[in-house]
Amino acid sequence: MKLVTGGARSGKSRHAEQLAANFARVLYIATSKIFDSEMEQRIQHHRDSRPAHWRTVEQYRDLNRVINEHNSAQEAVLLECITTLITNVMYDAAGATPEDDWDFETMEQVVNQQIDILLAACEASPAEVILVTNEVGMGIVPENRLARHFRDIAGRVNQRLAQRADEVWLVVSGIGVKIK
Repeated sequence: MKLVTGGARSGKSRHAEQLAANFARVLYIATSKIFDSEMEQRIQHHRDSRPAHWRTVEQYRDLNRVINEHNSAQEAVLLECITTLITNVMYDAAGATPEDDWDFETMEQVVNQQIDILLAACEASPAEVILVTNEVGMGIVPENRLARHFRDIAGRVNQRLAQRADEVWLVVSGIGVKIK
């Protein structure tokens, strides 16, 4: 398993796509959901930048089913991105609860359940799995409660993924540096 991390617009997606391009077949797992026109444009930009022959699955939960179906060492699975997966799982866990009443400890447990499922699938798959995530801890402490909890949860998830990954890449200004 390879983990590619970096800040927003750092070039991490392009770097991960270059790593995946070395394989005959690629399954792209997109974790984003369209919730407004801006997100729709971002998703379309990502779709347009990928090679047409790559298969795409749009899903962010229970990824073991998707990854376990692709078990060839000649293919790659590219998941974009972990922080979007975390966001979606957190909002699912919150349901209709007002944001001021969110139980972030419980939300993190739900996120960790999904990450456990993902890690088990990655480690069981002979396909090369490439995970993309945002490095969220290099800026200032966010002003609002939700952002602070999200940063903390995503930071802890990223640490778990990096510990288990065979390779970790940090991308800055379009340049990937292998840090593990």
